[in-house]
Amino acid sequence: MSHDFSHRSTGGSADATSPRLVVAGLGYVGLPLAVRAAEAGYAVTGVDTDAYRVKSAAAGDSYIEDIGGARLRAAVDSGRLRTTDDYAAAGALDIGVITVPTPLRGGSPDLRYVEAAGRGLAPLLRPGALVVLESTSYPGTTEEVLLPVLEEGSGLRAGAGFHLGYSPERIDPGNPRWTLENTPKLVSGIDAASLAAVEEFYGHLVERTVPVSGPRTAELTKLLENTFRQVNIALINELALCARPLGVDIWEAVEAAATKPYGFMPFRPGPGVGGHCLPVDPAYLSWDVERQLGHDVRFISLAGEVNDRMPGHVVERVAAGLRERGKELSGARVLVLGLAYKKNTGDLRESPAVTVCALLRESGARLRAVDPYADPRALDSDTVRVPLTEEEVRAADAVLVLTDHDTFDYALVARCASYVFDARDRCPGPRTERL
Repeated sequence: MSHDFSHRSTGGSADATSPRLVVAGLGYVGLPLAVRAAEAGYAVTGVDTDAYRVKSAAAGDSYIEDIGGARLRAAVDSGRLRTTDDYAAAGALDIGVITVPTPLRGGSPDLRYVEAAGRGLAPLLRPGALVVLESTSYPGTTEEVLLPVLEEGSGLRAGAGFHLGYSPERIDPGNPRWTLENTPKLVSGIDAASLAAVEEFYGHLVERTVPVSGPRTAELTKLLENTFRQVNIALINELALCARPLGVDIWEAVEAAATKPYGFMPFRPGPGVGGHCLPVDPAYLSWDVERQLGHDVRFISLAGEVNDRMPGHVVERVAAGLRERGKELSGARVLVLGLAYKKNTGDLRESPAVTVCALLRESGARLRAVDPYADPRALDSDTVRVPLTEEEVRAADAVLVLTDHDTFDYALVARCASYVFDARDRCPGPRTERL
């Protein structure tokens, strides 16, 4: 039951011979995948419950920084990419890929979106079809959660009737160097035939696939990658809290250590961690280990505690800096640079900058924010968004650099601000304090 894509076209509109792909979820993972697959000759239907995404993608209006409007429009105009909010509109499928969110609720994994996507795809399955889960979750999700949903809704048995696998997303929003196409893609299947089908599919989209023994290994690998980052960022954040009172510049120490050609990888401090992975993925692993083994993964718990403290530490430092200048945080006019969780993107998910802003407002600060990338629909109604101008900088009692977008004029800020608190080491100057 392996797929034969030898007839796959690389141009022109989709036709009856084009493999039919349904992508469930058109966010930072799903939209790039859908566009890339359309470029590779698949007849792609993207499904999302967000009417804005469905309408924008259909019009070739990209809402994802990594997918330019021209590239999206070309995929749509080719006839190989269409979008809908209704799974039934896709008809039968050859391949279904699930790229929906997997948030935490009350400290436990919320897999309702995965289950809903499975129920949407199941009636579309035909014998020999392939379903791949890309959404991050704990080891066992593919086989324990998704598999029974697909079997019940399709009337087919996994393995004998359809192929099933897991291939964790490795999207890094705003990274021009590592993209979907050139980042090695982990692939796995519930059996040998499923692995072969998963590897064949992604082999048409990316430069290199990396097969592993099964979905549980692939699921754990994804959690390992992000737990590694969470723990190391927490280490450097905790050292940042200690270094200043000790009279040491943590930024200089990190750069000096980075000159060692082996045994060290530089991580840099910041106002916390955010995005779709770091604040969530390690908690999935902790939850699963506690559930199955009754064991507390202490590194993960401690790392989460350290990183969660950082937004509060930033506010405390700003308040102290203002007091040294004869001002109180309550009533102070504060200009925040950057709301996204990482530079050069508009992704606000779990952003520590958003948490800092909430704490500043609670403290009575009069807040104004600059972020050229952030989607206004995702902003809090209390957030006053302004352009970065000399007038705004001079009017602020404090300027906070929370997200270091390359588009910001740091020279203007350093020249005109009366006080800068820089959590990203981007704005040196005589009136700047660094984290």
